[in-house]
Amino acid sequence: MSGRETIFVVEDDPLVADTVTRTLREYGFDSQWFRTAGELLGNLAQRVPELVVLDLGLPDRDGMDVVRELRGRCDCGVLILTGRDVVSDRVLGLELGADDYVVKPFEPRELVARIRSILRRRNPAAAAGEARRIALFDGWRYDPASFTLTAPDGDVEVLGAAEARLLLTLLEKPNRVLSREQLAGGSDLQPFDRSIDVRVSRLRKRLRDDTQSPHLIKTVYGAGYVLAVSVRWEA
Repeated sequence: MSGRETIFVVEDDPLVADTVTRTLREYGFDSQWFRTAGELLGNLAQRVPELVVLDLGLPDRDGMDVVRELRGRCDCGVLILTGRDVVSDRVLGLELGADDYVVKPFEPRELVARIRSILRRRNPAAAAGEARRIALFDGWRYDPASFTLTAPDGDVEVLGAAEARLLLTLLEKPNRVLSREQLAGGSDLQPFDRSIDVRVSRLRKRLRDDTQSPHLIKTVYGAGYVLAVSVRWEA
C-alpha cells in the first residue's frame, strides 16, 4: 500500500482516539478524528476515506446504524473498534458490512496490521504490486505481508502483531543467536523483563515446538534464542 491512505477515527473517548490517531500517523497514514457519528457523516461530503475505525458506543447514534449508513453511502473499509465483547454484536457488525471487529483493550500495532490487511483485501491491484516474500522452513510457510502461518499439514492461522514481528526477526537471521534486546527490536529491557520469553513460548506453541526440548527455536542460556533451521525465501 502507499502508506498515505486516509483513515477516519470515530471515537468519543479522547484518550483512545489519541492513541489510535498517533499510531496511524507513526505508520504513515493520514488520520482524522471525529467524536460523533454526525461529525463523521457530515465530513463524508468533502472526502471519503479509505477506511473508517468506528466505535459502537457513540454519544449521538448507535454504531451499528452508522455501519449500515456507511455501506449505503460510500465504498470504504470499516473496522469496528469497541468495548462490546459480545458474539451477537460481532456477528451483526460483520453482517452489516464491517471488514473486521476489534475489542478493546487492543494492541495498537496489531490494529495497524488489521487495517493494512483490510486495505490489501479491498485493493488487490495495489497489493499485487507489492514485493511479496514467503518464508519456507521445516515444512512451514510464513507470509509476513498477511501474518499467515501455514503448518506442514495445511492448517492456517493468522499471528498477532507481536508474534509476527518476532517470527520475522528469527526468519531473517536463522542459525544466529539473537539477544532478547534484538528480538525486542532494539528496545532496552529491564533485567527482570520476561516479555520476550513469553512471546517465544507462545510462538513455540504456534509452531508445535516441544517446549521442554524445542528443535526450532532453541534457548541459548545467557545469550538469547536461535532459530535452528534453514530458511528459504520465495517470491
